[in-house]
Amino acid sequence: MTDETGYATGGGATHRVVIIGSGFGGLFAARALRRADVRVTMVAATPHHLFQPLLYQVATGILSQGEVAPATREVLARQRNVRVLLGEVTDIDPDARTVTARAPGRSAPFHVEYDSLIVATGANQSYFGNDRFAEFAPGLKSIDDALEQRGRIFGAFELAELEPDEEAERRRLTFVVVGAGATGVEMAGQIAELAHRALIGEFRRLDPRNARIVLVDAAPMVLPGFGDPLSSKAAKRLRELGVEIKLGAMVVGLDQNGIEIKTRDGGHERIEALTKVWAAGVSASPLGRTLAGHAGAEVDRAGRVKVNPDCSLPGYPDVFVVGDLMALNDLPGVAQVAIQSGRHAARQIVLRLAGKPAGEPFHYHDKGSMATISRFNAVASVGRVKASGFAAWVLWLVVHLMYLVGFKHRVTTVMHWAVSFVGRGRSERAVTVQQVFGRTALEWHAAQGPGAAAGENEGESRAKVS
Repeated sequence: MTDETGYATGGGATHRVVIIGSGFGGLFAARALRRADVRVTMVAATPHHLFQPLLYQVATGILSQGEVAPATREVLARQRNVRVLLGEVTDIDPDARTVTARAPGRSAPFHVEYDSLIVATGANQSYFGNDRFAEFAPGLKSIDDALEQRGRIFGAFELAELEPDEEAERRRLTFVVVGAGATGVEMAGQIAELAHRALIGEFRRLDPRNARIVLVDAAPMVLPGFGDPLSSKAAKRLRELGVEIKLGAMVVGLDQNGIEIKTRDGGHERIEALTKVWAAGVSASPLGRTLAGHAGAEVDRAGRVKVNPDCSLPGYPDVFVVGDLMALNDLPGVAQVAIQSGRHAARQIVLRLAGKPAGEPFHYHDKGSMATISRFNAVASVGRVKASGFAAWVLWLVVHLMYLVGFKHRVTTVMHWAVSFVGRGRSERAVTVQQVFGRTALEWHAAQGPGAAAGENEGESRAKVS
């Protein structure tokens, strides 16, 4: 007997575990079940496991997408009790114990039945109700986001070289990062390193050091989760790199050509900038509200599902919600919470199958927070230890290498880090027109006329440049 995806059900003797999502929570839950007498089905919207904390390095040309996003099938190839299905889950029926998903390119959805379910679909970028901002200020939550940001950042320098007008050049070379958390600080620092170090000497007319990098946040300090003195040290280093920091500044407007902020004293300021990075705020996956609606569960303001202390869904002990999608004890949306809660959910399933008491509360072990500011400089908060500078940077390198999946990815990552941090280069600078113009690429192509793609305007462009 098989289900509609062709997977043998074998008369129902083996417990069926469905895991939704291939991020930290989903992947580590699957691995925790490798010796269990269960059949695991992972359903994920992407065919890769994404190491999201290093996406900013993909966006700034340090790493390739393959190094931070290995194929999920490859990662789990040796775990024989797991199958991986590509599809975005659109519905969960907790009473019928059925998951409905739709794969790209297929008109008909497919359904997977489960005995236990682990929902680990993570979080999306939040624009605080201003979703239209996404067109001009992409976030940094996916490979697509990172590649688009790479295209916009490197494309800004390329196009600035062509600008005869100083005002237009300034607009091209102004980069605004919204959000002064770890992602925003790391992005701002790396854009500054590009402008003041990596790209020096590569342009004949343009001086990349004229770039303006602005970090904006409504919070009163950068890296507020780290507290002082680390926050102050991070801000000092960013300013040394040439980053302008505008705190207590709320974004009230954003369009193709710039951004408008409201300052703490009630004033308004507009910053003309073509390249914007949105690194402020997250919202839970929409699947959380769908599941909660069917189960009669509650969600918080960010759309996270309120769960029992053991991460199970109230009223449904066979359903676990983990990682960024769960609301439990005000836990932060970080990788370690996802990893530990995914493993915890898997452990509860194993205990139940063994006839042992389950339902033990999830206890998060905080392993600290880290953020890089620039090469050889980072901040780290691990328990009572507060470190900054080179020592924190080495600690950051070691920890991130440990959590990269796969030996070959660790090797190539170290090589690319050497190129970027010891040398001045960036190994991954290939960009396309579609990435440079981001989500407006199709409109841009249409504006060029039918001959643009075939190069009919090439001679005219060369004449103007020369």
